[in-house]
Amino acid sequence: QVQLVESGGGLVQPGGSLRLSCAASGSIFSINAMGWYRQAPGKQRELVAAFISGGSTNYADSVKGRFTISRDNAKNTVYLQMNSLKSEDTAVYYCNADIYGLIGDLPGYFEVWGQGTLVTVSS
Repeated sequence: QVQLVESGGGLVQPGGSLRLSCAASGSIFSINAMGWYRQAPGKQRELVAAFISGGSTNYADSVKGRFTISRDNAKNTVYLQMNSLKSEDTAVYYCNADIYGLIGDLPGYFEVWGQGTLVTVSS
């Protein structure tokens, strides 16, 4: 069974930094896209940053210049370096991946979500 495990959330003051990690494990043949979404209280889940098909990156306008997504392909891991954090960045951050791997005993394409990690930006 493929799963995503996130880490790195927590409480940080405005202007501070945090680094999130997301590791994919299980019967994975390839990862077509992988990235981060977030959901603030009372709001819809939104894309933060992601590696999309072809290896290019996509960022939400609200985080451009402050957040950087990177990856370690050998470890099936993506990272989100978040700098100059603002109170409006407070949310649960979810890792997401489009994977080609085993579903039971059969190969197939599927989408996986992590359990989420809370980021709170507050003084």
